[in-house]
Amino acid sequence: MKLDLDGRTALVTGSTQGIGLAIATCLAQAGARVAVNGRDGARVEEAIGKIAERVPGAELVAAPADVTTPEGVERIAGVLPAPDVLINNLGIFGARPALEITDEEWRRYFEINVLAAIRLTRRFLPGMQERGWGRVQYIASDSAVVTPVEMIHYGVSKTALLAVGRGFAKEAAGTGVTVNTVLAGPTHTEGVEDFVYELVDEDLPWEEAQRTFMREHRPQSLLQRLIEPEEIAHMVLYLASPLASATTGGALRVDGGYVDSILP
Repeated sequence: MKLDLDGRTALVTGSTQGIGLAIATCLAQAGARVAVNGRDGARVEEAIGKIAERVPGAELVAAPADVTTPEGVERIAGVLPAPDVLINNLGIFGARPALEITDEEWRRYFEINVLAAIRLTRRFLPGMQERGWGRVQYIASDSAVVTPVEMIHYGVSKTALLAVGRGFAKEAAGTGVTVNTVLAGPTHTEGVEDFVYELVDEDLPWEEAQRTFMREHRPQSLLQRLIEPEEIAHMVLYLASPLASATTGGALRVDGGYVDSILP
């Protein structure tokens, strides 16, 4: 299969590290013009440098902005007024005992993990519909289905994204725009390394800590290892490509078999 995005422009939120950086790199490799986003301009430039090193000749756009605010979204639109592909990757997570999660934390998780994606979709989906082609994706998590007791606020926010994706897919029906959600399983990122060490002995070497984490906290995984960010990016690239033209309104799993279900 040739996953060709030549001539398309993509915006990936929260793309200075981890899954977002892997997605931005993958889209650039497929020929897309990619806007790299983060709140810190210096980190955005650093990420652009990393992508350029891996993808010589890539067309990359610096799009520093806090997309959790209306002002940040408009700043993005000033740099990139008409993206063809919108990847809502930005998200936060962290462990917290269920009864200790405050109202403020609940609101913060909703604002960052859900409302930011809604606001960006509301801003850019109409243009895609008018042009008759577009791709909108939300990066959710296995936690959307298997709510983790150590961070139910995170799980609830990702469950909400499933409804957001399905709802906007209906809004885009018949326009040539597809809208999907990707359920990422436990993934190996810098942030996840910190999270793992919150739950297992911090003196363990990383490989042993990872195995302990998967055995004790994610035993449902059929991979029995953390997923690499590039493995998530490959699914995102496919859904962003013309070859996924009949896939919309879906919640597609890249979870290593973590969710115990025979349905997608």
